[in-house]
Amino acid sequence: MSTPDSGDFVQSLARGLSVIRAFDADHAELTLSEVARRAGITRAAARRFLLTLETLGYVRGLPGSGNGGITGGNRAFSLTPRVLELGFSYLSSLSLPEIVQPHLEALSREVGESVSAAVLDGADIVYIARVPTRRIMSVRITIGTRFPAYATSMGRVLLAGLPDAAADAAVAASDLASLTDRTITDPGALRGELDRVRAQGWAVIDGELEPGLRSIAAPLHGRDGSVIAALNVSTSATRDTVERLLEAYLPPLLRTAAAIDAELRLI
Repeated sequence: MSTPDSGDFVQSLARGLSVIRAFDADHAELTLSEVARRAGITRAAARRFLLTLETLGYVRGLPGSGNGGITGGNRAFSLTPRVLELGFSYLSSLSLPEIVQPHLEALSREVGESVSAAVLDGADIVYIARVPTRRIMSVRITIGTRFPAYATSMGRVLLAGLPDAAADAAVAASDLASLTDRTITDPGALRGELDRVRAQGWAVIDGELEPGLRSIAAPLHGRDGSVIAALNVSTSATRDTVERLLEAYLPPLLRTAAAIDAELRLI
C-alpha cells in the first residue's frame, strides 16, 4: 500500500476526495473558504477542485449565494446526488454476505445474542453469515450449515416470502419429520403458520428445531421487493421467554432488516 510519501501516491486525487469529504450532514452547504479550511488545502486549490467537481456534476453552486463568481469566498456549494455513484460502485461489487455481516455484528452487540442470515435452497435454509455469542445447539453452526426450512424461524420467513405455488411445492417437498414434540408436521397447519408469518412480517420458533432453542426472524428484500434472505436472533429458553423475544429482540431485528434492505436497494 502506498503512503503519502511514496512515488505512487497521487496527492491531487487525495485532495480532491478531501473536498468531497468536507461536506457532511452538519455541513451540507459550504463556501469556498470553508471548503479550503475543512479540507486542509489552500483557497486556490479548493477553487480548482470545486470547479472540476462542478464540471463533472458532483458539486453545484447554490443560486443567490455570494457574488456569483467562484473566486468569491462567500459563494456556497453543495454536493449533488451524483456522488452516490461513487458508493454504488462499491456496493454493487459486494456479495450478500459481505453486506449483511457488519449489520449482524452490530445487532449481536445490541442484543447480546447469536444472530444469523440464511437463504433458501429447495426445502432447506443455508447459513450465509453468522455472529455467534455462545453455543445454543447440539450441533455447531457455521457458514454453509443447512436445516430444514419448515422447522426454523428463518425458513418460515423465506417460505412465507414465496409465491403461493412455490411455497406449496416447498412444503410438499419437505420431509415434515417431528424433530421435537413441538414441531409442526401437518402440512395444513404449516401453511396456516406461513400465512400468519406473511401477514405479520416475522416468525418465531419455540423449540421446534431443537428442544430449548428459541429464535425470531425477519425477511430481507431485494430491489424488486422479493424476499431473498432472512435474518434471525436465536437464544435459549432458559434465558429468554417468547415474550422477551417480541419485546427486546424484535424491534432491533426489524430495524436491522430495514437497514440492510436500504443497502440492497442500491445494488
